[in-house]
Amino acid sequence: MENPSTEPVIRKATQADLGDLLHMARTAFLQAFTAGNKPENVAAYLAEAITLNQFEKELANSASTFFVAELEGEIIAYTKVNLVPAQTDVHDPDSLEIARLYVLEEYLGSGLGKKLLDTAIYFAKQHQKKYLWLGVWEHNARAIRFYEKNGLRIFGSHPFPFGDEIQNDFLMRLDFQD
Repeated sequence: MENPSTEPVIRKATQADLGDLLHMARTAFLQAFTAGNKPENVAAYLAEAITLNQFEKELANSASTFFVAELEGEIIAYTKVNLVPAQTDVHDPDSLEIARLYVLEEYLGSGLGKKLLDTAIYFAKQHQKKYLWLGVWEHNARAIRFYEKNGLRIFGSHPFPFGDEIQNDFLMRLDFQD
């Protein structure tokens, strides 16, 4: 008799996940960023950052790790974390960057984002990091609230090229207690 799992399993992604991961990443990105952005800028970003070639490179980079949340064989969320030198901004060897954390729309509010964040925190602590940080679009109020609720605080901002615009990302961090 089968035991249907209703709890997503979080695990490290492998090259075998590439196709499913890419499909999920593109879907979640469109769900999160189509509203409030010009369609041509969304398309340009997808064509540059969320491609098979780019994800192959990122998965092969030893300073980057992808964790996927899988439910009944389907990837429904993921996070990508970066150690130095793969980090996009801070480049502090004492830090871990959460480069991406995406959950498919139908699973938002299910606690999956928190599980992925906790996975990243655990990974950072395993690697003796003092804090983790991330960049979040200043207009993504839901994500900012989520990160604040989980102890992250805004400590700065940086420009984020998005198609023909330069957007602003807040930089947020969570310091670990010794």
